[in-house]
Amino acid sequence: MYNNLIYLLVVILILTTGGIPEQPQIPWPAALLLFSVKGVLFNQLARHFFRRNPGNTAARYFAVEQRLSILAIVFLAVDIFLLEGRYYLSRLPLTEQLPVVAHLAGIILFFGYLCLLWLAARPSYQRIFTRALTARSFVTANLKINLAILLPWLFISILFDLVQLAPFPQLQEFLASPWGEPLLVLLSLFGLIFFLPLAIIRLWGCTPLPPGPTRHRLEEFCRGQRLRFADILLWPIFEGRMLTAGVMGLTGRFRYLLVTPALLEATTPEEIEAVMAHELGHVKRFHLQLYLFLFLGFALLAQVSGTPLLQLLLSSDFFYQLVALTGKSPDTILALAGALILFALMLGYFRFIFGFFMRNFERQADLHALAAMGHASPLIRVFEKIALLSGNIRDLPSWHHFGLGQRIDFLRGCEENPGWIPRHHRKVHLTLILYTAVMLTGAVAAWRMPQDSLGETPKARFAEALIRQKIQEQPDNDLWFQLLGDLQYSLNQEQEAYSSYEQALRLAPANVEALNNLAWLLLTARETKLRNPERALLLAQKAAAEKITPHVLDTLATAYWANGNREEALALEKEAGAMTGTHQEFYRGQMERFRTTRYSASTNFPEAGQTPDTP
Repeated sequence: MYNNLIYLLVVILILTTGGIPEQPQIPWPAALLLFSVKGVLFNQLARHFFRRNPGNTAARYFAVEQRLSILAIVFLAVDIFLLEGRYYLSRLPLTEQLPVVAHLAGIILFFGYLCLLWLAARPSYQRIFTRALTARSFVTANLKINLAILLPWLFISILFDLVQLAPFPQLQEFLASPWGEPLLVLLSLFGLIFFLPLAIIRLWGCTPLPPGPTRHRLEEFCRGQRLRFADILLWPIFEGRMLTAGVMGLTGRFRYLLVTPALLEATTPEEIEAVMAHELGHVKRFHLQLYLFLFLGFALLAQVSGTPLLQLLLSSDFFYQLVALTGKSPDTILALAGALILFALMLGYFRFIFGFFMRNFERQADLHALAAMGHASPLIRVFEKIALLSGNIRDLPSWHHFGLGQRIDFLRGCEENPGWIPRHHRKVHLTLILYTAVMLTGAVAAWRMPQDSLGETPKARFAEALIRQKIQEQPDNDLWFQLLGDLQYSLNQEQEAYSSYEQALRLAPANVEALNNLAWLLLTARETKLRNPERALLLAQKAAAEKITPHVLDTLATAYWANGNREEALALEKEAGAMTGTHQEFYRGQMERFRTTRYSASTNFPEAGQTPDTP
């Protein structure tokens, strides 16, 4: 289940990262054909891997399942980023009002890959775990597990989309703030804490444990442990044949104890009490609340590290080489690269940080069972039975629970050396304190981080890549060459800007901005060989003939001054200043320049971007 959680988080990240292209680069018939070929290929690969690894160990089965699940994520990423999946999903009904519809359709697509995986895995699963399951029941059980994980995201996403549609401007302004959306998610999570368990037990088809000696003994045991709960339920996961138990819910009114029929059949009354004591240990140690805290920690990590990693990516030559190599738009490659970066963060966080706490929380729960039962033998016997009946998995390593053999050895060690018990609890407490300190530091850093902290150079390189990609798509559109010239001029790439403006004017001789900005460049260029006041005057006159605006008149005034016509320059500059209520200091400075100085090839002008006339 924990691996499935990570997989679904990555899938949601892929589906929600990046924008929707205006037009697909791959026509829908070609995209559909490639998608179909990929589906057949995935199906064949899944069957091949399970046939090629016919071993009878659970470790090998889970290893193959894990590799194929990751491959399914890769195939989905190809669908979304390379086969224009985001564009086609956005054309589904209601997606404009409710974006969650497109995201949910993408998740259904991912589940389609997983269904192919489960169908291929069923023969191996039945052989290794000695279970007789129909294809339908096996796939349905897996889907129910994943849907339970998906419910919180689905609820929050639908709520957020509906709130966005609400006709309340102040609410929309709050949601647009940096902390608006995270706060809404946090409030939604707290609401889900109380009602999600009820939805999950219904989805899984759980039923109350029938009255009888077993239920009576478990109820008496829980009362002796002073634990409040709503009910004790039979958990029919994989037709009830899986050997496991669990607890859901943070408060007694919404807390449910789950146990599978197979576990009840395989254990003695004392052993099932030990299992319940373990689950109660999670409640007593507030592990469920701490898991929520750890999830919020990942959200904070993504928030704090997102901007520096994005800046590093956009500053690297590799990113732009990848854009050129794939022929995809920079925003598509950026979305894909951003998803991969966050996937790496997620994988590292959950496997190492979250996994560390989960493993040690499990040991704390084991120690609670040891204390509640007075000795470790009942729980050890349960672990031995689970290991044997689940396909000899005693030595199977686990990133989130420790292996069963490791847990058995630890319990025996604690019985022989009781000092291990307080030492382990201190270890957990100290690491939680350290984790909290790091998270608080990260929260302060995120709070103080400027909203626009990406930096100008990476943004400029990314903007240039976007414009050049548009030029490749629309080589006859003068606007893209004009915008490229504007960007190059702002970066003091004067020769390149000159060439771009010239190309824009070849395509559209009446482009006012290209005329005006090229004229300004010919008047103000640092490279004196580019200065040409005579041509600048012709270009500025032509721009003014097309459209009169303050910045066009300022360029024309400067051109008259550069050509020795001071009176015309002053009149035009006065007119430009009168047309606008802003930048009055600039226009007064220009008029003072025209009155007191003469233009020359060495005349200095403000840096690009510091006047209202620069691109």
